[in-house]
Amino acid sequence: MARPLQYCPNFAPMTKKIFARQQEITAAFLEEIDKHLLDIVEGRATEMFEIRDLAQLLHIHPTHLANTVKQATGKSACYFFEEKILTIAKRMLGENTMPINAIASLLTYDPSNFTKFFKRFTGETPKNYRNRVLAQQMAQKTETVTI
Repeated sequence: MARPLQYCPNFAPMTKKIFARQQEITAAFLEEIDKHLLDIVEGRATEMFEIRDLAQLLHIHPTHLANTVKQATGKSACYFFEEKILTIAKRMLGENTMPINAIASLLTYDPSNFTKFFKRFTGETPKNYRNRVLAQQMAQKTETVTI
């Protein structure tokens, strides 16, 4: 015969601990991504980490990391990694100080794969993005001067 469900006073605090730990792991993961990408951009690292590398830094299993980030945020761990790479690429393309293939190499992509990656997330090629952003910047400068 099955026992009826009863209130478990230890359940709520345990749930809060689990939730807090998920948030802690997710925050640490995002911090490690930021550190690593800064190392990439500043030339201190030449190979892009994978999720397993970040999990190793956090001393947890890659599957646990991926599941925890997904549970805590509703988005995959790769989503955050790719989003941050894309943000850096957009910033660098908008600055117009480096050729697109140099940006691709710096971010550990070959130019063809960088274009595919960028277009998949933005809907436009890096060259088209750069041209559009630079045209907007020029229009803003012109607008500022004429006012």
